Amino acid sequence: MATGARIPMHIDPVLTLAQWLSPAFPVGAFAYSHGLEAAVEAGRVRDGATLKDWLATVLWHGAGHNDALLLAAAWHAETRAELDRIDASARAFAASRERLLESAQQGRAFCIVTNAIWDGGFADYTYPVAVGAAAAREALPLPLTQAMYLHAFLSNLVAAGQRLLPVGQTEGQAMLRRLTARIPALAEATAKGDLARLSGTAFLTDIAAMHHETQTTRIFRT
Repeated sequence: MATGARIPMHIDPVLTLAQWLSPAFPVGAFAYSHGLEAAVEAGRVRDGATLKDWLATVLWHGAGHNDALLLAAAWHAETRAELDRIDASARAFAASRERLLESAQQGRAFCIVTNAIWDGGFADYTYPVAVGAAAAREALPLPLTQAMYLHAFLSNLVAAGQRLLPVGQTEGQAMLRRLTARIPALAEATAKGDLARLSGTAFLTDIAAMHHETQTTRIFRT
């Protein structure tokens, strides 16, 4: 393509989501362990097997489930006022100060970049709300958006686990593949975005996030 040539306006949804949810997209996801660092220090997560079980719990019974619901609700929202209410629910359901920080900081960074490049005009939303709203504006399919968001979420936590534990690259990728197989069912179960179904039964992961706030030695922000 010649220099200065017009970029096509239509881009495959997979490519747009791959860009948004890539580790290269500047939301700083690599800086957050979602309380995993505290769980490792406490000895609750010790190896690949316990890491996989921990992440499966987060996915189905913790932030993975709730983020998928919030993203879907934002995707279905028809007004800015509705998005504001969904975002207020996201903030209220954050289980700890650091959990709120994690979602708010990534959401703010995501909004800044998407507003600059995609002319989104989005407010300072939490991360799943921001991604859902942006996906709806760009007419990106909800199931694909949820699936790729959850995959990126798990990928980041697997990478965090590899930095904290003796878990190799091959083991980490095998773990991610097994966990990824459960994503479509979670996306389908949360596709209506019914916020009455927001819940949290991953209690140990929430407690770990709280303990991380006072952890003396740490490499992650959460």
